[in-house]
Amino acid sequence: MLGLLSKLTGSSAERAAKRFRPIVEKINSLEPQVQQLSQDEMVAKTLEFKERIARGESMDTILPEAFALVREATRRTLGVRHFDVQLMGGIVLHQGNVAEMKTGEGKTFVAPLAAYLNALEGRGVHVVTVNDYLARRDAQWMGKVYHYLGLTVGCLQHEAAYVFDPDYSGDLEMLRPVPRREAYEADVTYGTNNEFGFDYLRDNMVLDLSQKVQRELNYAIVDEVDSILIDEARTPLIISGQAEQNTEVYYRFARIANQLQEGRDYTVDLKHRTVTLTDEGIARVERILNIPEDESLYDPRYFEATHYLDNALKAKALYLRERDYTVIDGQVIIVDEFTGRLMYGRRYSEGLHQAIEAKEGLRVERESQTLATITIQNYFRMYKKLAGMTGTAATEAEEFGKIYNMEVVQIPTNKPMIRVDHPDRIYKTERAKFEAVVKEIKELYSIGRPVLVGTTSIEKSEYLSQLLKREGIPHQVLNAKYHEKEAAIVAQAGRPGAVTIATNMAGRGTDIILGGTLDLYLKEVLAKHGLDPNTKEDIPEEIMNEARTLWQQAHDEVVAKGGLHIIGTERHEARRIDNQLRGRSGRQGDPGSSRFYVSLEDEIMRRFGLNRVAGIMDRLGVDESMPIENSLVTKQIEAAQAKAEGYNFDIRKHVVQYDDVMNKQRETVYSMRDRILAGDNTRERVMEIIHNEIKRLVEDYTSDQEPDEWNLQGLLRAVASIFPLPEDVVPESIQGLTPQQIEDFLYELADEAYHKREQEVGEDNMRFLERMVLLRAIDMIWVDYLTSMEELRQGIGLRAFGQRDPLVEYKTEAYSLFQNFIQTVEHEVANSIYKVNIVQKPQPVVRSMSTNREEDAEPVMRRSKSKKVGRNDPCPCGSGKKYKKCHGAPTAKAAARAQ
Repeated sequence: MLGLLSKLTGSSAERAAKRFRPIVEKINSLEPQVQQLSQDEMVAKTLEFKERIARGESMDTILPEAFALVREATRRTLGVRHFDVQLMGGIVLHQGNVAEMKTGEGKTFVAPLAAYLNALEGRGVHVVTVNDYLARRDAQWMGKVYHYLGLTVGCLQHEAAYVFDPDYSGDLEMLRPVPRREAYEADVTYGTNNEFGFDYLRDNMVLDLSQKVQRELNYAIVDEVDSILIDEARTPLIISGQAEQNTEVYYRFARIANQLQEGRDYTVDLKHRTVTLTDEGIARVERILNIPEDESLYDPRYFEATHYLDNALKAKALYLRERDYTVIDGQVIIVDEFTGRLMYGRRYSEGLHQAIEAKEGLRVERESQTLATITIQNYFRMYKKLAGMTGTAATEAEEFGKIYNMEVVQIPTNKPMIRVDHPDRIYKTERAKFEAVVKEIKELYSIGRPVLVGTTSIEKSEYLSQLLKREGIPHQVLNAKYHEKEAAIVAQAGRPGAVTIATNMAGRGTDIILGGTLDLYLKEVLAKHGLDPNTKEDIPEEIMNEARTLWQQAHDEVVAKGGLHIIGTERHEARRIDNQLRGRSGRQGDPGSSRFYVSLEDEIMRRFGLNRVAGIMDRLGVDESMPIENSLVTKQIEAAQAKAEGYNFDIRKHVVQYDDVMNKQRETVYSMRDRILAGDNTRERVMEIIHNEIKRLVEDYTSDQEPDEWNLQGLLRAVASIFPLPEDVVPESIQGLTPQQIEDFLYELADEAYHKREQEVGEDNMRFLERMVLLRAIDMIWVDYLTSMEELRQGIGLRAFGQRDPLVEYKTEAYSLFQNFIQTVEHEVANSIYKVNIVQKPQPVVRSMSTNREEDAEPVMRRSKSKKVGRNDPCPCGSGKKYKKCHGAPTAKAAARAQ
């Protein structure tokens, strides 16, 4: 039925072409008119568009004119004219959807179409890239187009910010350093998802509105949208400070893990990435830890030990060096499993990173304490409009729809795709597979045809490199260790006879041109004529012509030999990653081909039980060097990939379902902070908090008792710990009053004491003091609250054993904890406001888990000359009870543990 429907309606790309053709024709019809405009007239057009939008005209009606303007500006500044299909991609982005455009179709040029149009609103547009290099390159490159039309462009980098300035010639050509806020105030701002996300979190930790850098989250265009919104969405953004901790314990458990053997002491589940101790393993660990025979490793008192042991075993069995991470300068650097890039600064959470450091014998960094966190999903869902572009999104269309409410629209290619995708070759062993790969590379190298080989890990890329060296085949290796050279290596992968090994190919941002790039031949010709190969001066036309001739010869030679050939050495768990590798060949109608090599020992085969085919091959007596090209096995592999994609989608959906609960609370707290920072009625808010605290105290000391049994002395002492009472206020002053009358009496005293305090310090200083005390209380208790929510989340799954839905239970518990959080904040404010002074003290160094970042901390409020009362100390109210049993509000963390 679906096949018949597809035949009747055409492919997705054909339907998109039909749908957008009228708009594209309108844009094309405006081209002669726009070509007559001078630059000044184009800038005037930009101002005219802004005024029309301000008067209420929709962007949809302005779109054809705006796109025609951008197309002409791009042609004049960069010498590139948009294809019709690129205009279609721009329309999809403007509509807030995902444009799937094949590799080489020029997505970089598509973004400015929608970005320019949406920037006319004056609310800012964010263009999100996968790394700093692409953010910088695109801001410099596309900045010329925006500037030509009168718009400003900002660029965020790891520890800096810039604006596009064509007259600036510093370290980064045409990018002038500016304060971060200025980069955000530009009409269009380029940066990575981490930079935007962490700036949002830091903005909600500031103590003054002037320290905020971001504007409202208006419109974002996400490049390589599948990589950012799907692949990276399993890891939340976390800002953390280091916690006090003894790191020796990690070395101890690393030594214990080394004494255990897989199979005998523990089993490994590759599909779910878990390690489980056997009965024999449990007994062995209990002996090593000297646990008494009448106790168990899993007794509550050994909870921390099981946590350290679990991480040590995971570090040993699941996280492999040169695949999941590498070690550089004594640091464990995570390797992104999807792009093969080094993720400097990212650290595994919950002690796993420390366990890996101990396993490698490196210095163990202390665990961190979460100060602020948000998931990628919930950060990007805050934008009023979100769009994305990538070469591979169709397989994840369901997730884009359900999580981000974006439709995936496949854009037709500018020229027909003629790449030949050969069936997989399946080998019994990994050794036989790599021998076959080397054999094919050798054959293609001998005829001068370029080859791009994709591997899934650094280890595999270096293993293949060794095999090629043994055969005397010159080649380039592109993996996380050579990130700095990646653009240059990718650009030349299309030269005759080039052999390039790459660890995944997502978001490289550079096309592979058959024959190589013109720049390379130009440098060779310049050197041949004794000129500086890196010169940027005017180059004689005869030298340019010679370089063009050499390039054309190389291009024609590669085309004649069949174009770029892609070899995949292993199937990835996501079909998108395989398609990204394939997509490097056959760009813009170029010839090309691809083939994947698979062995029954590959991880995806083992994870999904497909290695049982090896038994069939053994029974049939198939030699390990003989490949299988069987469509049934290939279909099974693709079915396994679909299972893996579904499994990973469930994980991400699970993350976002739980974070949705947290997200509402986060929004409440952050909006509360914003109102405080803006100075909105802080006095009234503080007085309300003080009255609430007094009300709670009166309830504590007067409820469930007869009036003659009320502890009025204890009540007054408790109130006196908040603000000083007049000497003539004694228990007899409130004897005989109802609880409501007592409250009113104490409210009046609190108001008088507050007025006196305000006169002492001055009205302006008091407003500042209120703001600082409120922010200090929220921030300090929020950190503790995040920890308690993390603990709740880790244990809530056990409720399923009691036939209760963990998510429903989590929502109920989270609501209770949040009410307790609000009460604890009020308690802290009420007990601080009358007696604090302002001192400067740095917070712990702020470290992000997903970027290599250390920030100077802001000053925080500390109570001056006030001894902190422990929860087991006598309550200062004089009741004789412990503080925690009296009116001391429990912390969120304590409440979570009590649950």
